[in-house]
Amino acid sequence: MSTPSAARTRATPSPGASPHLLHSNLVLAVIVGCQLMIGLDTSIVTIALPDIQHGLHISASGLAWIQNAYMLTFGGLLLLGGRAGDILGRRRVFVAGVAVFTTASLLGGFATAGWWLLAARALQGLGAAIAGPSALALIATSFEGTARVRALSIFSAVTGAGGAIGMLAGGALTDWVSWQWVFFVNVPLGVLLSVLAPRFIRETERRPGRFDLAGALTSTVGMLALVYGFIRAGSDGWRDGRTLISFALAAVLLALFLAIETRVRQPIVPLHLFADRSRAGAFLNMLLLCAGMFGMFYFLTQFLQDVLGFGPLQAGAAFLPMVLMQFACVRTVPRLLPRFGAKPIAVTGAALVTVGLLWLAQISDGSGYAASALGPMLLMGMGGGLSIMPLNLIILSSVPPQESGAASGLAQTMIWAGGGLGSAVLVTVFGTASRHAAEHLPAGARSLAQEHHVLTQGMASAFTASAIFAVCALAVSLFAIRSKPA
Repeated sequence: MSTPSAARTRATPSPGASPHLLHSNLVLAVIVGCQLMIGLDTSIVTIALPDIQHGLHISASGLAWIQNAYMLTFGGLLLLGGRAGDILGRRRVFVAGVAVFTTASLLGGFATAGWWLLAARALQGLGAAIAGPSALALIATSFEGTARVRALSIFSAVTGAGGAIGMLAGGALTDWVSWQWVFFVNVPLGVLLSVLAPRFIRETERRPGRFDLAGALTSTVGMLALVYGFIRAGSDGWRDGRTLISFALAAVLLALFLAIETRVRQPIVPLHLFADRSRAGAFLNMLLLCAGMFGMFYFLTQFLQDVLGFGPLQAGAAFLPMVLMQFACVRTVPRLLPRFGAKPIAVTGAALVTVGLLWLAQISDGSGYAASALGPMLLMGMGGGLSIMPLNLIILSSVPPQESGAASGLAQTMIWAGGGLGSAVLVTVFGTASRHAAEHLPAGARSLAQEHHVLTQGMASAFTASAIFAVCALAVSLFAIRSKPA
């Protein structure tokens, strides 16, 4: 029979094992906390938009830019943020980005005018662009082997579920307190991350280099012009002068961006990252999937509130099954990868998202939550949960450590630029379909039922466009990504 002292001896961890595990968990918690804060802000504001519009007297077109200012600044400057981490040290850049994001959130909560909030949202996007690439790159440099797979699975879970969690949090804060708190909620978390990061995250080696400011400027402004063109086309038509000028400017700037990247010594987008077919396919897959799914959140939120009459909290809670399904699938992926590999899992994820969006495209003014929204949300939660980690793994496993910052920056650029561009395309489709539906109604004042009919006709068309993006992502998964062991 063992003595108490012997039992205590066996129960005590070996020296260094528990502190090492605790340290690793704290490193991961800081990195994931930053990703959660960034991911939440893509959607936490969405449910608060009606209250923001009423409180700050913002026009409908101005309200759309409250979302786009964040996503496009974030997506447009991510590449520069990735390069900054390589040159200046990833921990240093990570902390700086979190500080900028936290300050911008505080300013956004105190906004008293539309222009003020718009500027704060753009500044939030800048902070996210600085911190985001370093967050993913720090996983690549802080963890190895199975620990890296575990860290990536948790990181991917937060990335994938952050948008839907933001819906729930935004609804609760808007209902229980005020819209300002969708910004203030970031402040204590940002301060905590800024304090913990220097203590627990090891600084990476600084690599000499130069910043490709011309590439960053042309890519960001080019994307802004492209998105503005789509939004303008949705409200004023494809023949509108400003619409045509925006598309022309976008074409010139994006072509100039590609020309710059082929000539500068240290481009923000090393074009050789696209030389590997599987890696290029993973980048494109991310862009297409997010183009379809980000817009889905926006329009499904409108359906729940404007057509079904859900309140902000109820609408946010309606996304909870999707969040739980996505989280469960992401946690399962590490066990599936050794058996099936990354490609089959990515293909399955894209297929599930496609089916979910095609189901949503059948929506009408007579649809209900259980029959027309819950099923598609579960499918898309499952598909998104299966897709994100394999794509990240394909990208990061095939680049040397010195280029992990650029690769991770480009991966996240695909996510947020895809979300911004896809949302703009879907808004255009929605506007065109809604106008067409309204033209077929009898002249005179419209009833509430007619308004709902117009809205759902536009939404059904937008979901169809989302499904087209997902079908393209599925094709890329099938034909561009090679089958390799995980």
